[in-house]
Amino acid sequence: MSTELPDAMRAVYTDLAGANVSAGHELLKSAGFVVDYLDSKDSDAIVIAAEEASALLVGYAEITRPMIERMQSVKIIALASMGFDKVDVDAATEHGIWVTTVVGAATEEVAAHALAMVLHLTRGFNLFGRVVGSSEWNSRELFAQPRLSECTLGLMGLGRIGMKLAELARPLFGEIIGYDPIIPDTKESRAHFTAAGVRRVDFETVRSQSQVLSLHLPLNDDTVEMVDSDFLSGMLAGSYLINVSRGGLVDSVALRASLDGGGLAGAGLDVLEVEPPGPGHPLVGHPRVLITPHIAYYSVRSEAEYVRIQAQNVVSWAERGAPDTPLVSLMSPQLFTHL
Repeated sequence: MSTELPDAMRAVYTDLAGANVSAGHELLKSAGFVVDYLDSKDSDAIVIAAEEASALLVGYAEITRPMIERMQSVKIIALASMGFDKVDVDAATEHGIWVTTVVGAATEEVAAHALAMVLHLTRGFNLFGRVVGSSEWNSRELFAQPRLSECTLGLMGLGRIGMKLAELARPLFGEIIGYDPIIPDTKESRAHFTAAGVRRVDFETVRSQSQVLSLHLPLNDDTVEMVDSDFLSGMLAGSYLINVSRGGLVDSVALRASLDGGGLAGAGLDVLEVEPPGPGHPLVGHPRVLITPHIAYYSVRSEAEYVRIQAQNVVSWAERGAPDTPLVSLMSPQLFTHL
């Protein structure tokens, strides 16, 4: 990655997504940056705005290989989330451009949101709440409620958020099991999971033995629509799926079919493959699906941290030649606690 710093530095915010980035602006300004605001996800507009800019601070815009090849002066792309599927990381790496993510800004919020969804679904709030004031008052037959202390919570992904959910859910569940494709099986990792009360298992075991399965994986070529009809058919009948990671992990049509066909008992989703969903989305309005509008990350504190960490990555790169949370380091198996 490039450590060569320009004499006159310029930083460009692409799309702000309604965020107040004034604190980030002040951090950048104090480090000697001239800061521009584009507020657009248009690829041509971003490329033009990035002329002579060394830093690109991205919200939800897609940064593709053709764009990267045209942005000759950009040396760092700082993202405002943990997700990095909107950026062609391979192209950025080939061109010596740092890509950074926001680590730890909303770990507590996302884990708490996932647990809230679990409780909402397994206690039947969405179903029982609809019968209040009707002739079906106290209709226990709406669905069979599980006792969580007799259930297994499965985690697909054992990074920061997955492990925080394990911490919060430990007093409620009979067992917590987890799978992770990245973290190596070492003495350190085994001790880490044992101390947290998580039994590490393989992919098939966590899928087939969890009454509640929560997804905490990045979206990439290996995980896109991972939760398809085959995946769902291998889950326990009457189980629940939680997704607070990336909408593209789940095939919505297949999930709807499982819910309607007597497979899953319910699903809690903070993310969808297209946001906001269009008319006729197969899961919107389904009585056993709880959907929130990609808000799991949000609190007053976390919103401020997203802005700060994104800008601080650029400042750290400018001051010492390397950002604080570069993606290349975060994906190293030896640094699994960063995920």
